Amino acid sequence: MQPVQIMTVAAETAGLTWSYTGTVRPRLETDLGFRVAGKIVSRHADIGQVVTAGQLIAKLDDTDLRLAAEAQAAELRAALTSRDQSVAAEGRFQTLLDKGHVAQAALDQRRAAADEARSRVSRAERNLDIARNQLAYTELMASSAGVIASLSAEAGQVVGAGQTVARIAQTSELEVAVAIPEHLASAVSSAVAEVVVWNTPAASTPANTPARMPARLREMSPEADRVTRTYQARFSLPAGSVLELGRTATVHLTRSGGSEPIVRLPISAIMNDGREAHVYVLDGETRVRRTAVAVGNLSDTQAMVSAGLKTGDRVVTMGVHRIDEGQPVRIVGQRASTN
Repeated sequence: MQPVQIMTVAAETAGLTWSYTGTVRPRLETDLGFRVAGKIVSRHADIGQVVTAGQLIAKLDDTDLRLAAEAQAAELRAALTSRDQSVAAEGRFQTLLDKGHVAQAALDQRRAAADEARSRVSRAERNLDIARNQLAYTELMASSAGVIASLSAEAGQVVGAGQTVARIAQTSELEVAVAIPEHLASAVSSAVAEVVVWNTPAASTPANTPARMPARLREMSPEADRVTRTYQARFSLPAGSVLELGRTATVHLTRSGGSEPIVRLPISAIMNDGREAHVYVLDGETRVRRTAVAVGNLSDTQAMVSAGLKTGDRVVTMGVHRIDEGQPVRIVGQRASTN
């Protein structure tokens, strides 16, 4: 007799539950870098430090940019002096023209010179503003409140404009990132999600962060990963959740089905010969009969059978590949129900 393992099934209301493990991540992470190139002379933050918006993170050597700003300020003073002289000359020639001592062409020349002097002042003011902005860019400030997630530069290092120096993770909005298998990607959007964070005992869990929290699917990657063939999904946690970034969390997904009863079986109980899916049901105590079944949803380990079985049927769950209909079998184990 072929040894087999069996399971007594029980019908239940249709539904699907599954769980996936991920990590707590901030919704927003910002890479910060200087807007000018230079040598870092000091760093004022460390990894894991909580910062506020506008807080100083690092500073560049500003010697050259400070000299450039002073040069532009001198250019502006010279332009202002030239403008004042040109405007005064324009006024004098206007008086002479009114008395008939000079021609209109002479006044036009002075007026053009005054307009050019005014333009030089405007250009010098803009250049001075640019120089001052460049000088201000030597200080890297936190763009928002959060936690320093990474630092990729140290004092003494020369960095380029736009090169990432620090990353700030904003903790005001948290979510859990998980990888969803390809065959279940379409079912996630209609499922109810709950999150359980690991290593967060009730005694140490903040009052506003329960051990089991409702979650909402915020984002699903439109393309599967080329290696793992999974879809990256992000589930938003309730506003105000207080959790450490990087903690391991499990997302429990539940999708309710219709009113028709189903039977849950382990994947190992299902056979398919290319024509139909079937299982082997114990007929009496030692023989089995082949029974066609309709398989609905599938998870990683379970199959939802919507037709072909009823409560109380004893289904072979292990050893199905070595038996045929009517073959005598010997029961060596009783599997617990998967309900």
